[in-house]
Amino acid sequence: MVLADRRFARPQFDQFCDLNGIHLVRPKRANAKTDAPGTPAERALLRCRQWIESIFQSLKGQLSLERHGARRHDGLFARVGQRLLALAAVIWHNTNINPPHPRSLIAYDH
Repeated sequence: MVLADRRFARPQFDQFCDLNGIHLVRPKRANAKTDAPGTPAERALLRCRQWIESIFQSLKGQLSLERHGARRHDGLFARVGQRLLALAAVIWHNTNINPPHPRSLIAYDH
């Protein structure tokens, strides 16, 4: 199962997913007559997309993964891993010190 944006809606992409056994879940497009309404479970998964987008935004913005500076794949993997571990450490630290705004990462932004 793949959660996708509504812009992943080309017939060729749909055929590719069908041929490879991929169940594509995407929001219903406003002007589409062929999009299935989706099951309640699919609609719940689509609501999770907001959390996923928020995590991606944090990784790109605060953790500067768009400007990672890696030149090879192993360097990229190391930098992504290091930033994810740093984010996990910050979240763990925030849960232990009980700050006034536990979801804020501003104190660690530098």
